[in-house]
Amino acid sequence: MLKGFDPQVSNIGLGLAILSAIFTGFVFIIIRKIGLKDHPVVVVNYFMIFSAIVGGILAIKDWIMPQGLEWLILLSLGVFGYFGQLFMTKAVQSTQINLIAPLKYIEVIFTMIFGILYFKESYTIMSIFAIILILTGLCFNTILKRNPRNT
Repeated sequence: MLKGFDPQVSNIGLGLAILSAIFTGFVFIIIRKIGLKDHPVVVVNYFMIFSAIVGGILAIKDWIMPQGLEWLILLSLGVFGYFGQLFMTKAVQSTQINLIAPLKYIEVIFTMIFGILYFKESYTIMSIFAIILILTGLCFNTILKRNPRNT
């Protein structure tokens, strides 16, 4: 429902987004299984190295050398991505995954807001309804998991 039926959205892009969601689930499970055996920085460094290698290989074909301010933007992406991954890893290691994983859906909402503000994107009523469903599910999940009778 969130994707809608916009013909500009390629099926390859949608497929990659779904594949990314599946791998994100696997990452959460693996990090939780590792638990506190490894320090979060170790986990994040392996993740960053793997991501840099895969991203570098995929970027070879269409590489465009960054210019001026783009270097600063790339640096900030790396720094903020590192700390975001570090805190996410700490959260996954320290509590139940079913309390943390649904919070990842909030990034969809922030992405849409960013798209509206900076790229002047517009969304359909169906997309807004999908956001409401995401937030409702997130709230119900949080409320039900906090209730000791439901665990």
